[in-house]
Amino acid sequence: MRAPTTPQVPAPREPGERTGSGFRSWLLEGLTDRASRHPGPHGRGERGHPGHPWWRVMCLTGVDYFSTLGYQPAIAFLAAGVVSPLATLVLVLLTLFGALPVYRRVAAESPRGEGSIAMLERVLPFWGGKLFVLVLLGFAATDFLITITLSAADASKHLLENPYVPAALEDHQLGVTLLFITALAVVFLRGFSEAIGVAVVLVLVFLGLNAVVVVDAVVHVLGEPVALRAWWEALWAQGSSPFAVVGLALLVFPKLALGLSGFETGVVVMPQIAGGAGDEREQVARRVRGARRLLTTAALVMSAFLLASSLATSVLVPAEEFQPGGEANGRAMAYLAHAYLGNAVGTAYDVSTIAILWFAGASAMAGLLNLVPRYLPRYGMAPDWARAVRPLVLVFTAVAFLVTWVFDADVDAQGGAYATGVLVLITSAAVAVTLSARRRRERRATVLFGAISAVFAYTTVTNVVERPDGVKIAACFTAAILAVSLVSRARRSFELRASAVHFDAGALAVLDEVAARGAVNLIANEPDARDEAEYAEKEYDERRDQHIPDDQPAVFVEVTVTDPSEFSGELHVVGEERFGHHVLTVRTSSVANGIAAVALAVRDRTGVLPDVWFEWSEGNPLANLLRFLLLGVGEVAPVTREVLRRAVPEAAQRPRVHAG
Repeated sequence: MRAPTTPQVPAPREPGERTGSGFRSWLLEGLTDRASRHPGPHGRGERGHPGHPWWRVMCLTGVDYFSTLGYQPAIAFLAAGVVSPLATLVLVLLTLFGALPVYRRVAAESPRGEGSIAMLERVLPFWGGKLFVLVLLGFAATDFLITITLSAADASKHLLENPYVPAALEDHQLGVTLLFITALAVVFLRGFSEAIGVAVVLVLVFLGLNAVVVVDAVVHVLGEPVALRAWWEALWAQGSSPFAVVGLALLVFPKLALGLSGFETGVVVMPQIAGGAGDEREQVARRVRGARRLLTTAALVMSAFLLASSLATSVLVPAEEFQPGGEANGRAMAYLAHAYLGNAVGTAYDVSTIAILWFAGASAMAGLLNLVPRYLPRYGMAPDWARAVRPLVLVFTAVAFLVTWVFDADVDAQGGAYATGVLVLITSAAVAVTLSARRRRERRATVLFGAISAVFAYTTVTNVVERPDGVKIAACFTAAILAVSLVSRARRSFELRASAVHFDAGALAVLDEVAARGAVNLIANEPDARDEAEYAEKEYDERRDQHIPDDQPAVFVEVTVTDPSEFSGELHVVGEERFGHHVLTVRTSSVANGIAAVALAVRDRTGVLPDVWFEWSEGNPLANLLRFLLLGVGEVAPVTREVLRRAVPEAAQRPRVHAG
């Protein structure tokens, strides 16, 4: 007997393998795996790369998370007024005692950077789970795309509000914002190398300048008791008692929820964290510990800056300057830098803010380029060209242009959409860890995470009711993703889905025995009782009705459908003798695609072109087609033939399909 082998099913040609030249070849250069060389929330380190210390990876997350300091204090005051410091305190408590515990648990349960979406995917199988994931992807796309557009809009605001910028540019914020987005697209069209080092510099400089501005602001607050007293009196004027003021802060804090961004990205950058020496289990444990340090440190640093900046800007910045057209609108910390430290330091702060906000857009773009290929191709729900980076960059850039135009590059108007995307992801993560704790029968953890889930659900609903723009945008993204995904799945359903076919020792023995007799006849059998009578009757009927020669061996092929919503994967074929009959069994998501893959693997293993024999199915052809698309069954014979025709254009090399 020949040594066992693993015949590989011929794969369809990749986009990058297409012949031709010019724009088309350039556009399709670089398939999905090229996205691993893009830094960002969902980026993976290069193969063999030792990884980075957790604090450096934190800076990669920080270009998105910490950059919100550029606009968060202004948006907070615009949303909550003088109550914004107390509302920010509520947000900080929710961050430290809600989001942080949730994502520390997510880090432990998704050590390869899968994130909370993958946790829910495991809990919700079949088509319901896939559709739920697609909806979450819509909100994730909202989060990332609004990060690009909002960050670019605020970067342009910092640029145009600087006193050294020519006055002729003042009324062109939309155009400048589109230029920032265009520059971002150009970078990714040319290729984006490892950028953690750049992120470290940007984050350290930005946080350093923010620390200088905050310390100076605190000194001025302490030195100007009149301003502090005026804020205090305005705060108490909001309610008749301390409880009323606290209640008001609890009511308005959902408007500040965009300050919670960064946790999901903090988890999915885990593959960039160095695992050190040792076996895989030890490396994963170190990576999880590093991710938890990353999350905790980022949350503590951001919480301190949020509280200090909110209090300083509420006390020192005149309320009218926060309004649209005011000098502090969307740039309260920059206003303080210019007002109290001079235009030189203020300009340095502007430059630092512009750089980190623009780089936050780069991080978000890299996240999109890694997020879409992570799920949609595996579901069979991405068009062929979506496996290349550059077409995706053009699509995301076009959508960013549209969003920027719709919102007229207004930072305040986009805050609700951004907060909605962030809150839905955090709420889904809280629900995921609650279900995980319940599945493991951890009663106290289930109650705790359930309470956190309820708080985030309330925050999400409140934000949606008060600022429905976020849901509208997320609904548009979700509808687009669902439409493209379902059409793509239907078009790709006739592909050869198996990435590889593995035969066990029993299957190899069966194939060697029948191939030695010069012919391989594969009879498709829907298993029922699997007793002696079933196999004897099936073989007799097929030989009689389809004239299979009596002197040629027959092998039954039985396919069991597992999860019809899955698209591709490896097949494991088990061979056995049952009542004197050869039987090959396989478990997969579709009967027709599974049989086609097995037939090609048998051809490659034996060197004999097999004949595949079917019995015609009963029923309406349209109903059978729907059963194939949704349940992986239906009219198997013609679908198997179509799968083989698409996989093997040369008819002489294609297994022969018979039906009768």
